[in-house]
Amino acid sequence: MATEAGSQTLPTSQRDTIRLAIVDDYAVVVAGVAAILANERIQVVETSAGMPVLTDVDLVLYDTFGQVQGDGIDLEDYVRDTDAKVVIFSWNLEPDLIERAIANGASGYLSKSLTGEEIVSALERIRAGEVVVLTGDGESSEGAAGDWPGREAGLSPREAEVIALITNGLSNQEIAQRAYLSINSVKSYIRTAYRKIGVERRTQAVLWGVQNGFQPDTVRLVDELHRLRPPPRPTIGGTRTGR
Repeated sequence: MATEAGSQTLPTSQRDTIRLAIVDDYAVVVAGVAAILANERIQVVETSAGMPVLTDVDLVLYDTFGQVQGDGIDLEDYVRDTDAKVVIFSWNLEPDLIERAIANGASGYLSKSLTGEEIVSALERIRAGEVVVLTGDGESSEGAAGDWPGREAGLSPREAEVIALITNGLSNQEIAQRAYLSINSVKSYIRTAYRKIGVERRTQAVLWGVQNGFQPDTVRLVDELHRLRPPPRPTIGGTRTGR
């Protein structure tokens, strides 16, 4: 792992603070997760919207809001050329899905129903070398902490996730496959979400989503002291500038 000239990376056992990157396509979701994990034992050194991690971190927490899940995640995309471990943070707690994520290289799978302290404790165990799976008290997102698009309109995280997928053009069947829900559950979430946001048709829901922050962001915040890779060079006409 790259370090600054003249510096020495301390063994994990000698570091009390976990350096963490949080990955999701929605800046508001990332900020909400960072707020939950506000703790002297956690140092969030990067938050990014669906892009490879640039910093020297111990763990990457992949939040699945509106994201590809299970077999569709290429974990190497987030930690290429680093020693970081990837932890999945999700409402989807199907045993088969969890098993596949671990088989694909995830070092942990944590339910969003966990408290901030429970998450921090699990992250410490994962950094120490354990593979940790914690499913919490179930899949219910009622009363969830953090933040997400549509929260001010009364949407639960699951309802907001469905609206995010609708806004991005997915059909009910595609949403069911992406979010590992039954088609009836998808329809139920759509009904309750439509009622809360005051729409009746899919086109209205898409318009509402576009106007209320449901299109993916391309935001990255990086602590420059921990940067591992140079920032991507700008492109002109599809060609990278510089050498």
